Amino acid sequence: MQRVCFLLKVRQDKIAEYRRRHAAVWPEMLDALSATGWHNYSLFLRDDGLLVGYLETEDFAAALAGMEATDVNARWQAEMAPFFESLDGARPDEAMKPLTEVFHLA
Repeated sequence: MQRVCFLLKVRQDKIAEYRRRHAAVWPEMLDALSATGWHNYSLFLRDDGLLVGYLETEDFAAALAGMEATDVNARWQAEMAPFFESLDGARPDEAMKPLTEVFHLA
């Protein structure tokens, strides 16, 4: 199982709404994530907007590609894009660059 961690930055003026949206993620989005291999997926948000994402998957590239092929992901990414800083034209899921794991205690 591959462990993946990534960072994004939520706009300061959008933090409260970002929290609200993630308290009620669309059921079809949740189903798509599960079906495409996203497991133990968590998002952690600091008060200054730093977002830390963590998930486990057999193959991160395949999990991303699986979501790319879904209609619900395109709609979700379009809705979420305005919440983030520094996407440089990319969708939020395209800006998820995995961090290099340097230590793990099992």
